[in-house]
Amino acid sequence: MTHPALRIGIDLGGTKIEGVALDSGGQILARKRRPTPAGDYKGTVQAVAALVEEVEDLAGGRGTVGIGTPGSISPFTGVMRNSNSVALNGRALDRDLESAIGREIRLANDADCFTLAEAVSGAGRGFNSVFGVILGTGVGGGLAVQGAVQVGPNRVTGEWGHNPQPGETGLRPCYCGRFDCVERYLSGPAVADEYHLEGGDKLAAEEIMGRLGEDDLADMVVDRYATRLARALAVVVNILDPEIVVLGGGLSNLDLLYRVVPGRWQEWIFSDGVATRLAGNEQGDSGGVIGAAWLWPLSETA
Repeated sequence: MTHPALRIGIDLGGTKIEGVALDSGGQILARKRRPTPAGDYKGTVQAVAALVEEVEDLAGGRGTVGIGTPGSISPFTGVMRNSNSVALNGRALDRDLESAIGREIRLANDADCFTLAEAVSGAGRGFNSVFGVILGTGVGGGLAVQGAVQVGPNRVTGEWGHNPQPGETGLRPCYCGRFDCVERYLSGPAVADEYHLEGGDKLAAEEIMGRLGEDDLADMVVDRYATRLARALAVVVNILDPEIVVLGGGLSNLDLLYRVVPGRWQEWIFSDGVATRLAGNEQGDSGGVIGAAWLWPLSETA
């Protein structure tokens, strides 16, 4: 049976693959997870195709398929690049998935999917322009305007995590081959490194966050983090001027960021006032898979 308004979203992660089926109103009709076959490209493609079939069986119909992945398809080579799930790199993932699933798909970076979910049904709904930020193991971003992900000719819209971190010349190497990327200062591992470099124990970012108010070093590191985030986001505001910036990832749970950063980014934003809002996400861990489903607008599924 075909369900004309059914949208399937798949979030392809390094350890798990999650799938959902949404109805025309964005309600979840079915949801299922399965482990990612680590380091096995063919197994991953087959697992995604099988999950699409399972979710559709649960929802009782076929639908459009959107898939969020780490990395992106290069418009120059037609294969995956910049994925931390390295088995995907150098592969024609979109074409291989279309062959395995048996229909056209939409493929987007996981940060774009997060942004789209927040723009359509999260903290950014009702705003014309939404810049979504991932502050987790890595740092990424995406831009949605009028409920649609913006894709440029190089397919790097929103990739602010690999811009130089403003105000830093620490020559911290990044996996991308450059130095002092935003990711090297604003990711979870970067917070852990900073704490250790300043004389603290080797702790995960979550543990450091848990010491706030009781550990002077943790307070200092997080305060420095807030300033760096304000500087990095000021560049985004100066270039894109979004109506709202929505934070996601583990570090977005730092409540103080929403109090402190808007008070600091004014120093570097080229305006006599800042109307851009800063907000935490509403979709949580579901943002990627929900956003993947929304890669097909309702007008294209009806």
